Amino acid sequence: MTKEISTKQLTAFQADLDNHPAHSVIERAVTKNGILKTSADYHSEITMTPVFSIDLDTGKVANQKQSGRCWMFAALNTMRHDIKNNFKVAADFELSQNYTFFWDKLEKANYFYENVLKTASLPTSDRKVAWLMTTPQQDGGQWDMIMAIIQKYGIVPQSVMPETYNSSASREFNSTFNLKLRKDATELRELVASHATETEIAKRKEKMLTEVYRMAAYSFGEPPATFDFEYRDSDNNYHIDYDLTPQSFFEKFVGWNLSDYVSIINGPTADKPYNHMYTVEMLGNVVNGREIRHLNVTMDDFRKIAIEQLKSGESVWFGCDVGQESDRQKGIMDTELYHKDELFDIDLSMSKAERLDYGESLMTHAMVLTGVDLVNGKPTKWKVENSWGDKVGTKGFFVMSDNWMEEFCYQIVVNKKFLPQNLQDVLAEKPTVLAPWDPMGSLA
Repeated sequence: MTKEISTKQLTAFQADLDNHPAHSVIERAVTKNGILKTSADYHSEITMTPVFSIDLDTGKVANQKQSGRCWMFAALNTMRHDIKNNFKVAADFELSQNYTFFWDKLEKANYFYENVLKTASLPTSDRKVAWLMTTPQQDGGQWDMIMAIIQKYGIVPQSVMPETYNSSASREFNSTFNLKLRKDATELRELVASHATETEIAKRKEKMLTEVYRMAAYSFGEPPATFDFEYRDSDNNYHIDYDLTPQSFFEKFVGWNLSDYVSIINGPTADKPYNHMYTVEMLGNVVNGREIRHLNVTMDDFRKIAIEQLKSGESVWFGCDVGQESDRQKGIMDTELYHKDELFDIDLSMSKAERLDYGESLMTHAMVLTGVDLVNGKPTKWKVENSWGDKVGTKGFFVMSDNWMEEFCYQIVVNKKFLPQNLQDVLAEKPTVLAPWDPMGSLA
C-alpha cells in the first residue's frame, strides 16, 4: 500500500530538526557556504602534505583541457616518463594526445557499427540496443583501448601533431559525431531488416567510415605517416631522427612489449570472485584488436603490486572515482577531507561493493601514480600526476590518502613481472564476460 507524507509526519520532522543542537547555526553555515565548505576538515590538509618516501621525477604535468581524454593522457604520460629518463628530453616534452585521439574516434565508429549490426535483429527497446544508442561513443576509454590504438598506429611527439581547438574542447565534435553515428545506425538496421546482402552492407559501412575520417581530419588535422624528430636534451645536445613512422618512433623511444602490461582491478562485488579474469561485452575500440582483460584482486595485492612497480622507478596508470571526497584546487583526495555525515547527523556509510552495486561510484578518471609514502613498510599516501594543468594541486600533482585508494580506486596497470606467480598464472584464464553496463566497464 502506498502512503503519502502526512501532516503528522511533517510536524514530527520539524520537531526533530528543532531538537538538534545548534541546528540554526548549522543551517546558516550550510545555506551560506554550501555542504563541502561547511563539512571540510582542515586536519586533512595537514596529513596530506606532498612529501613521499618514494618520489619519481616525471617532469611537468599535461593538460587535457575541456576533453575526456584522461585515460589517454595518463597512458602516454607513463611512456613519456621513460622517454624523459632514457633520452633526457625536456621536462615539458609530451606525446601527441591528438594523434591517438584521431585514430580512437575512427576506430570507435567502426566498433559501434559492428555492434549495431550484431544487435540489428533486436528491438530498439532492448537494453543492449538502448545502451549502444545512449552514448554511441565518447572521449573516455580504458588502458587496453589505448594499447590497441598504439599497437595498430604507433605514437608521435606532440610537436608533430599538436592540439587543435576540437581536441582540447571536444564537446562540439562529440555532439555532431554522435548525431552521425545514430543516423548511421538507423540505416544499418534498415539494411539488415530489408535483407540486404553482406556486400551491400559492407559498401554502405565503408562510405560511413569515409565520412568519419573526413570529420576527424577536419577537426583534429591529418595524422602524419612519416616525420622528422629533432630535440635538444637536458645537456643541450642536439638530436634529429629522419623519416620516422609512428611505429618506428614507438619502437625506438618507448620500446615496451605492450602485452607485458596488464590491467589489475579491485571489484569487490559478489559477482566477481577475486583472482579471476574478466572482460566486458561490447567494450573496446579496435575491432579484432586488443581485448579488454581485467584481473580482479584484493586491495592488499592491489597496493603491493603498485608499490613494487614504483620501487622499480616506473610510474603506474590507475583509474578511480576522482569526484569522491576530493578537492580539485588543493589537489587532495582523502576520506577525511569532508564530514558530511557529522554535519547532517546521518549515516552515509556504504561499502565499496555497495557503492558499485547501487550506482554511487565507478571509475571516472585515470591518472598516474608517481610516488608513495611508506611508513614502517605500509603506504599512508600516494603522489598522483593528474592531467588538469599546473594550476591545481601542487603544480598539477595531487596527494591521495591510502584510505581513499582503498575506497575509490578501481584499476591499476602494471608490468606482469611484478605480480606474484599465483596471479601471473591466472592471466592465461579465459575471462568471464560481464554485461556492457557493468561498473568495471566504465570509461575513464
